[in-house]
Amino acid sequence: MIIATTDTIPGCRITKTIGLVRGNTIRARHLGHDIMAGLKNLVGGEIDEYTKLMAEAREQSLDRLTAEAGALGADAVVGLRFTTSSVMNGASELLAYGTAVLTTEDAADA
Repeated sequence: MIIATTDTIPGCRITKTIGLVRGNTIRARHLGHDIMAGLKNLVGGEIDEYTKLMAEAREQSLDRLTAEAGALGADAVVGLRFTTSSVMNGASELLAYGTAVLTTEDAADA
């Protein structure tokens, strides 16, 4: 499956727009990670625990978006975006969304 942040895919022609697809996950912080993050905040630098948490959340959101698009018969998603929101103290949602489409190889580029 092709996933693009652009509205078009070079070398492909969109033949059908299927519609909005999305994937989300809600992740909560871990007390142990919060303690380490607090210590890291004192000395500065990257908070590796949170970086890893957000990377896992992005991958899970993308996996869910791809699964939804595939279930609808799409072979690509265009206009991919990510957004986050706070759900409660210490928990955040990461949402990936885009437009599921069907494509063909563009004859002009072949």
